Amino acid sequence: MRPALLAVLVVILAALGFQAPATAAVEGVQMSATINGQDVAGAGQDNPVRLDPNTEARVSITLTNGSAEPLNVAATDLTGHVLGLSFFEYHTSVAVTVAPGATQTIAYALDLSGLDGQATGLINGSLRVLGDGGADIADLPTVIDVRGSLVSVYGLFGLAIAVLTVLAIVDTALALARHRLPANRWRRGMRFLTPGVGIGLVLVFTLSAVRVWVPTADKWLLVAAGFAIGFFLVGYFTPTPVAEEDEEDEEEMALEDAEDADLGTGPHTGREQP
Repeated sequence: MRPALLAVLVVILAALGFQAPATAAVEGVQMSATINGQDVAGAGQDNPVRLDPNTEARVSITLTNGSAEPLNVAATDLTGHVLGLSFFEYHTSVAVTVAPGATQTIAYALDLSGLDGQATGLINGSLRVLGDGGADIADLPTVIDVRGSLVSVYGLFGLAIAVLTVLAIVDTALALARHRLPANRWRRGMRFLTPGVGIGLVLVFTLSAVRVWVPTADKWLLVAAGFAIGFFLVGYFTPTPVAEEDEEDEEEMALEDAEDADLGTGPHTGREQP
């Protein structure tokens, strides 16, 4: 497996990470919510919303319709995502109509028993209210502490990044040891950049899984870019390998073997010995 695959994966993740978040589509609508009594909008890295697969989550959403039209609420979505990838989603159908100028609370319980195999650690989340046809009504971003298992979709995704990173490091190290790196400094830098990006992403996923920080877009971009630049500079300033060194050594050995064979026929006088 070529380490370039890691670079392709990083580009895909970066593109997904820059997807625009959902925003309120209905003007005049105000939304507040709690999960297990904790304010969703006020949750952060130091006080995340905790989701435990062994217990249900009690969700309460309060909507104030400040528009002149009735507000039809069809469903709610609680999601957790990293780098634009959704690792869990709980879609709950509701049938509520909020009259103009009125305030109404929607309360329900979520069964989180399947969350154990989906994610673990600190994850970016959002609680959305959807109208007819799945149109966004309002959205509250939040931070979620998932008490799931490392053997989950999120954990295995991080493990896949780690495996690709190890392969990229081994491939680059072997090329360095065998003097197979490109002679061009920029190409050598790009060869080292791939494992650098991988190490940065592995660090971000690890710190998320052990609940040290939330893998927001700015954090993982900063860490990945820092390692990428550092490794690029290491590759750029690596001594230029001798071009075709191994092939020249093989040719010299072949010539020496041929000369030894000639010498074995007798003195090198230009004629064979009887």
